[in-house]
Amino acid sequence: MGIVDFTNPEACEWYNSHLKRLLDMGVDSFKTDFGERIPTDVVYYDNSDPVKMHNYYSYLYNKVVFELLEEQLGVGEAALFARSSTAGGQQFPIHWGGDCDATYESMAESLRGGLSLGLSGFGYWSHDIGGFESTAPADLYKRWAAFGLLSSHSRLHGSKSYRVPWIYDEESVDVIRFFTKLKCSLMPYLYNEAFRSSKLGIPMMRAMLLEYPSDPSCDYLDRQYMLGESLLVAPVFSENGVVSYYLPNGSWTNYLTNEVIEGGKWIKEHHDYMSLPLFARPNSIIAVGDTDTKPDYDYAEQVELHVFQITSSATSIIRNQNGEEEFTVMIEKSETALKVRFNQVPTKPWSMILRGMDSVSSAEGLFIERTTFGVKLSPGKKVQEFTIQL
Repeated sequence: MGIVDFTNPEACEWYNSHLKRLLDMGVDSFKTDFGERIPTDVVYYDNSDPVKMHNYYSYLYNKVVFELLEEQLGVGEAALFARSSTAGGQQFPIHWGGDCDATYESMAESLRGGLSLGLSGFGYWSHDIGGFESTAPADLYKRWAAFGLLSSHSRLHGSKSYRVPWIYDEESVDVIRFFTKLKCSLMPYLYNEAFRSSKLGIPMMRAMLLEYPSDPSCDYLDRQYMLGESLLVAPVFSENGVVSYYLPNGSWTNYLTNEVIEGGKWIKEHHDYMSLPLFARPNSIIAVGDTDTKPDYDYAEQVELHVFQITSSATSIIRNQNGEEEFTVMIEKSETALKVRFNQVPTKPWSMILRGMDSVSSAEGLFIERTTFGVKLSPGKKVQEFTIQL
């Protein structure tokens, strides 16, 4: 390692000159590895206290690189993959959990650490799928893939072997494909949650107590999390596929199977590799894209608005890739109807699926059809508001 004195402006300029060459070649981002093995028996250019600089060094390190990316690529286009950080480093995302072991224990510890990081104001967090040290058995790799692809950012990375799925077994390829497609299809929802994180500092992967501060059962949960405000994820941390998780009060919908489970209790169940507890919160609208082969596409084009267990009201915002609002949809429930309103008339095709509903009495101006997941409504013409009679 070569340790650069980032308190010296000339050293910063020298360092950035090397990074600029890479940017000119087409590099989009940098992984700012290390930053924590900083000696204290040194003299800094600006005479900073070496002991206090041990933590602050990571701030300066990431700041120099992040600001170069903003300068070269534009504000809003800069992203690091940072390992070390300290107070203030939240403004230089993204961060990942460092060198975890390829064990179930380390997988669970990674989640605990990530939730703690989120409670410290870090909006995005990632980890090495399969564990960094050693090589995970195929079983662990597949379980970690589901967890990793339901994180804010996802990557396959390790020290002892190449982490591509076909090295493990054919089923690993299927698992990676399944959860990659799932994540890509959820991008309209995830992108809006990422936008909110960037503006409010609320983490995308958040400890349950952030969403349910009045439920004491959520205070110490560290083996499950909310991915945004509407999806609950409980990774499988066992070789036998058994997982225990807690659902707060309300009617929760299994996103994958459509099963509705009443919350306010602990649940224990078995999952195969193509599944894990993934639940939609009641009173949620989750926007689902029409593309599952890449993460960057037009999120408003042919978007499906999946509506889950409305008992009062729900809102969802659809944004384009520049973070600009395309439209907001709001639903309010009365005793016999759902009142749907857009803040402006959507200019692109959309549809709505009422999850778990077999039928509705009427929906004026919309086509009604039954699907596996519930009643699907499609507009026959451009509409700004309508009523669904239940």
